[in-house]
Amino acid sequence: MDLDPLTMHPRLSLAVAAIALCLPAQALAADERAFNVPKGSLSSALPLISRQAGVSISVADAKLWQARVKPVRGRMSVERAIQRLLDGSDARAVRVSATSWRIERRPAPARVAKAAAAPRPVPQPRAREPANDLIAAAQDEIIVTASKTDLPHSHFAGVVTRLDGDDLAFGGERGMDSILSRTATVSSTHLGSGRNKLFIRGIADSSFTGPTQSTVGQYFGDIRLSYNAPDPDLRLYDIDNVEILEGPQGTLYGAGSLGGIIHVVPKAPDPRAMSIQAIAGLSVTQHGDPGGDIAAIANLPVGDNGHALRLVGYMLTDGGYIDNPLRGQNDVNRVHVRGGRGTLRLEAGDGWTVDLGGIYQAITSDDAQYADKDAPPLTRASMVEQNATARYGMGTVVVMKDWGDLYFQSSNAFIDHRLFERFDASLPEARRGEGTGADAGAAMGAVDVERLFAPVEVVPMSDVPRVLDQHNDTRMFVSENRLSRPYHDGLGWVVGASFIDNRARQDREYAYGPLRTVLPGVTNRITEVTGYAEATVEIMPNLIASGGLRLSHARLGGEAEGVSFALAEANRATTASRNETDLLPSVSLLATPLDNVRLYARYQEGFRPGGLAVDGNFVRRFLNDQVRTWEAGMRFGDKGRSLLDASLSISHSRWRNIQADFIDSSGFPTTANIGNGRITSLSGAVAMRPTDALTFELGAVYNHSRVDDLSPQILPVFAAAPARLGRIPNVASHAVRGSINYATMIGDEDFRVNGWANYIGPSRLGIGPVLGESQGDYVDTGLAMRVGNNRRGLSLTLTNLFDSRGNRFSLGTPFLEGNEGFLTPLRPRTLRIAVDVAY
Repeated sequence: MDLDPLTMHPRLSLAVAAIALCLPAQALAADERAFNVPKGSLSSALPLISRQAGVSISVADAKLWQARVKPVRGRMSVERAIQRLLDGSDARAVRVSATSWRIERRPAPARVAKAAAAPRPVPQPRAREPANDLIAAAQDEIIVTASKTDLPHSHFAGVVTRLDGDDLAFGGERGMDSILSRTATVSSTHLGSGRNKLFIRGIADSSFTGPTQSTVGQYFGDIRLSYNAPDPDLRLYDIDNVEILEGPQGTLYGAGSLGGIIHVVPKAPDPRAMSIQAIAGLSVTQHGDPGGDIAAIANLPVGDNGHALRLVGYMLTDGGYIDNPLRGQNDVNRVHVRGGRGTLRLEAGDGWTVDLGGIYQAITSDDAQYADKDAPPLTRASMVEQNATARYGMGTVVVMKDWGDLYFQSSNAFIDHRLFERFDASLPEARRGEGTGADAGAAMGAVDVERLFAPVEVVPMSDVPRVLDQHNDTRMFVSENRLSRPYHDGLGWVVGASFIDNRARQDREYAYGPLRTVLPGVTNRITEVTGYAEATVEIMPNLIASGGLRLSHARLGGEAEGVSFALAEANRATTASRNETDLLPSVSLLATPLDNVRLYARYQEGFRPGGLAVDGNFVRRFLNDQVRTWEAGMRFGDKGRSLLDASLSISHSRWRNIQADFIDSSGFPTTANIGNGRITSLSGAVAMRPTDALTFELGAVYNHSRVDDLSPQILPVFAAAPARLGRIPNVASHAVRGSINYATMIGDEDFRVNGWANYIGPSRLGIGPVLGESQGDYVDTGLAMRVGNNRRGLSLTLTNLFDSRGNRFSLGTPFLEGNEGFLTPLRPRTLRIAVDVAY
């Protein structure tokens, strides 16, 4: 393969040239801030001073968490505030970077001894020391911000996976794939970027996006990304961290958190200094086209009153690697991503802060990602180009007030999310170049063309392409207001109220050669008003209890789109509306019987409202579903500092009135309550750190699920193949993840290398006889390294080391007869070389 990536991608050449012209910016002097931190323990004071200072503060010695610290009040520099906090204690603060500090124990006074040659200091990893990102430890500096009370992880009863933002970007930013490759409990469909559904802890419902709400709640900052739309796959540039809370998380997050939540925390604007960062990379994919990426991040102080602006922009192209010999095309599945975001932080005085922000991202997929099972590797015979576009936009207004002991936040956003998808619905004979017009009428495949175009006379043509176009348009306004007491002195609580207004419309159109017809679509609307409260209390030494309630009232409505005139006149199941009220409780206990050992038990509920779904030529209603989960677990060790740390969790869930998408008798996706199910999940992680530079990590999950007690309305659908009902789809029965991290110094430069391997066990595509195909059972590998410092670096990444194919997803298009000949392979072996610079 003789390729010149720079020639083929002139935009990347211009981008690299632009990076070279970047000039260093002068840092501004540190400004003073208003502080109001009461005296108490370091564990209670640290979240307050960290938030008020706008910096990240870590604790190197877990025993310092209980140290008593002094109050800090008044206007002063960040350095002076931290020094005053620690004055008189056994701790001292060390500045790590412009936005981060480390608290460590003061060294003991030097003893008077005979003169001796000082030992040569051993170089230690710095700047980019490997982060341990499987399961958080019991006693480290992590604050679980997704708890909405800034709860120290040592006091959180549950499983939290925390991924460092710099780690997610290490080796190349890949959006949601960066998260999936680093966790064993999160899984996804693989229809394509911007079109996937996410699952946590075995709570999965369907293979494609319909009117059902996602089982995973996604949040950017404190803003909900979507309601019943696919994962927008926002690129994770300039992210502080990502927190994954296994669910349900119904009390604090309500509907759409049956499996859990993914909370992305972006880096906040910093008024203290100007900074500019740029990243550019080129990639070459074996058996495919080259690709490239470029991104820029800027932090700009505005004036002298603590205001700041933070901007992020990026462009990426992933080269294609699927060939379509039927159309004489190679590498058809290219993906282009363009996007950016900005946040303007205004310090309004007296502890008030206002953030004005916006996000926009566009994803264009030139063709589908799947291949044919029985064809040569990485090929697919398709008569049409199955392109897709996803457009995501969000505008936000966040108002915050900090009183020290109390914290208020009002988060408001308007979201517009649009998705277009084209599916190949041609006859299998046509895709193979077989069949004649005589037999096409008898083998209409998954779609009854005669019925769709009646009374138009249709001449059967097996060699004429058939296409189904689908448009999903979602608009949502969301507002959440809460008052919280960050946990300190044995008490933390939060009370809040939220309002959601969501409208989702799905339109479909079928084309058979020159003929086109509108198929029934559906519009779902929901208006939800919610109040919630949760408290965490230390009821006795080494025993902490949490409990909460959430009361939601929803107004649901829907109507069919594009139905026939006769059905509309008869009003046959074309509209529906109702009110729904749900109460979701939660309770947990956390005990510390031994140092660095945490035992916990938790009960939580979650639900999803009902709605309308297309069913043939009309629509039908489906009810809400509910999950109840019991969980117990243990955490051991001081992660990242002790030689060994581990965690173990087991949960059992009962899922009532499961909402699931499947293929109906007409060959189209539909949604219904299929019955009840149960899921048992066992997950664990262990990490070993034999030296400060070397870390080994291993994580695994086992899921056992079953759908039982079938709903009478869907029994006819499964009568032909009841054995394929089985376990809940799209979640592997088991998965294992392992990684090795090594960081050291080479001269004056940092050197870091990270290798990983993920095994994804077998799973099933979906529910029902048509979507019963197997998938999974593959290994994904990668190796990334970087040499440089905080100012500049050179990176090299190699993914899919063994160039394996695998099958990530068995759904190609749901509109072909049989639907049993597809697989979605792993991206072939890909090499990426990148540079990053910062000023």
